[in-house]
Amino acid sequence: MKPTDVLKNEHVHIKEMLSILNKILGKIGRGQNVPVEDLLNVLNFIKVFADKCHHGKEENILFPAMEEAGIPRYSGPIGVMLIEHEEGRRYVKAMSEAVEEYKNGSLNALEKFMENAGNYISLLEQHIWKEDNILFNLADENISDRVKMELIEKFEEFEVKEIGEEHKKQLKILQALKEKYYSSR
Repeated sequence: MKPTDVLKNEHVHIKEMLSILNKILGKIGRGQNVPVEDLLNVLNFIKVFADKCHHGKEENILFPAMEEAGIPRYSGPIGVMLIEHEEGRRYVKAMSEAVEEYKNGSLNALEKFMENAGNYISLLEQHIWKEDNILFNLADENISDRVKMELIEKFEEFEVKEIGEEHKKQLKILQALKEKYYSSR
């Protein structure tokens, strides 16, 4: 297994959550009730699993290794990924603010949530495609086998130190939301 395989596997879970978020947007758009708890669980998954865990591995471990292999950090694919990570964080922040406004009775908050969630889904779908088909190939071609093994170890250490049991908890939340939103209309 390569370190990029670990990240691609995480992309599968992130895309599942994006699909759930899209189903939630459909329900909201049809005027159906979506529990605030579900919105908070989706946002927490994005913040913890997608950003802190997944993007953390990329930004703190993979990208520096790619730099050491001669791929520039702030131009080319790495630079684009970093910009998109920040753009995604802005959408997530706006979604979180909208949920808080909704909890406090704002009628316009769901529109704000829907707009930012739609933008986030679009961004992440394209972002994941670029990583899976361009960036990760670049990493596989330029990082030595020895360093690839070290990266897998660093990913595991990062997950234990930075995420801990939260990784498993987030996957359980994902599973529960999948069961709820894929079994209902």
